[in-house]
Amino acid sequence: HKQVIAWQIDSGIGGHQTECSFNDEARHEWHMWLKAKYETIERLNEQLGLRYWGQIVSSWDQVPMPKIAPTMHNPALLLDWNRFCSDTIVQFIRMQADVLRELCPRHPLTTNLRALQRRFDHFDMAQVVDFVSIESNAAIKAKAAELAAEIDILRSLKKTDVRTPDGDYGFWVIEQKAGQVNWQDVNSLVRPGIVRLFTYQLISRGASGVLYYHWRQPRIGNEKLYGAVLPHHLHENNRVYKEISQIGDEIKLLAPVIKGTKVVAEACILYSHDNDWALQQPMQPNKFFNLREHIQLIYNALHDRNISIDFARPIEDLAKYRLVFAPSLHLMAGGEADRLKLYVQNGGTLIGTFNTGLVDEHQIAPDTGYPHDLTDLFGLEVMEFDPLPPGEENHLTFKGAFPTSHMHPARLWCDIIEPNGCQILATYAKDFYSNTPAMTMNTFGLGKAIYIGTLSHQHFYYDLVTWLRQMCNLHPLLKVPDTVEVSLRQKEGTKVFFLLNHQNSPVRIQFYKPMHDFLTGSTFSGNYDLPPHGVLVLDEHPEAKAPGETTIVS
Repeated sequence: HKQVIAWQIDSGIGGHQTECSFNDEARHEWHMWLKAKYETIERLNEQLGLRYWGQIVSSWDQVPMPKIAPTMHNPALLLDWNRFCSDTIVQFIRMQADVLRELCPRHPLTTNLRALQRRFDHFDMAQVVDFVSIESNAAIKAKAAELAAEIDILRSLKKTDVRTPDGDYGFWVIEQKAGQVNWQDVNSLVRPGIVRLFTYQLISRGASGVLYYHWRQPRIGNEKLYGAVLPHHLHENNRVYKEISQIGDEIKLLAPVIKGTKVVAEACILYSHDNDWALQQPMQPNKFFNLREHIQLIYNALHDRNISIDFARPIEDLAKYRLVFAPSLHLMAGGEADRLKLYVQNGGTLIGTFNTGLVDEHQIAPDTGYPHDLTDLFGLEVMEFDPLPPGEENHLTFKGAFPTSHMHPARLWCDIIEPNGCQILATYAKDFYSNTPAMTMNTFGLGKAIYIGTLSHQHFYYDLVTWLRQMCNLHPLLKVPDTVEVSLRQKEGTKVFFLLNHQNSPVRIQFYKPMHDFLTGSTFSGNYDLPPHGVLVLDEHPEAKAPGETTIVS
């Protein structure tokens, strides 16, 4: 049909705990998957470590599905079950995509995703579709950095071979909430200006299409009181309709400017689903450690210093990034360590952390020292690690030029490090491992590998990014107050800056050279008061403004 521009396959795949099934057909497919992976029973027994606790099998149909049991399942078996369920979900979408591509080869395909909330490999899924589309609950959340992290994760899933309905680079927001939801304990109204603010956050971080949910509140079904562009009683004076109409008018002005632009990140955070699944298993050294919270501490520091960020799997080519964080890669699969070494060898700066390289892809601990296959890269070996309960802390004592704005604690986990050629940047302040390294730096080839053996508080990561920014010659996109979020979309010859005020009060910004605002057509320099939840879309080329635009100097 001529009105069809793309296909969305399924909706919220894997939602409501539907990632796995335990019926007879799933059992048959599970055994076929294991047979294809391991080929022989002997290899399966060896690589899954089934001789531990007498779990050895003699045929494929003896391998259990990990149902509820009196005690823990084999961790390698659990991880393979996660992989099998993920592959099954991805194959289900691929099967439908193959049918649609045969029938409608000109129409791009997608399926809507949320930021790592479902238990399947989102990177694998992104390779099956032509463009990534996402669900956004931005309007009902409060923390700008957490929302930005979700957007950057989803944008990063598909970095090449993107084919959107409009032919542009980027991703689509297939479901942006237009108002309140109906599934919280209290479903408060979305305040004026918030939908507009977060629409611009999405666009500023790479979205090339935003669709609102719902168009009109349904009068039947279980979403009758869900927010929408239009209420049950159609009325053009509706507050939400006016706000989204304003966005539409503004996007008409912006569309030609941002066409073909994209986000170009200089920093990257590594993430793999295998590692996350391994860390979600029981019997961890510290059940209070949370990988997502660890990542968010690092992301907040980069975001609040206005440094653009990608996410990537450790197996990706990292050469384009000046700075790469590898937080708690507990599971290091074959080839991942070599990728990290190649990146640093060629001049990159890598920041590794505690809880790295404790097992390989088969959940087998190394007999060559921690972190697995990376002791030479970091110039150290982790001899032991000391998990700390919440509320108990060690402290860090810094050496050299590392800037410290606060006293920094060591929380939840302390690696006990034996240096082997690395420079010691900080030590622990107390306990039997006082004065031993807590943070180190090692020259490896043309680059540097930094290791942080503990978890600290947010102020530490701000200081870390300040130090790294100087070391790597990274500059913030614009000099603005910390409460203003800045993003940049660019293409050759064009840079478009987005400034967002997430506060309930105005923020004064000092512009040291003339800036052109695409939304109002004005050019200004000096002091500018960005109103509460206000948005600026700027470039540094006021000489290119259209006739009739105004100039403001304060």
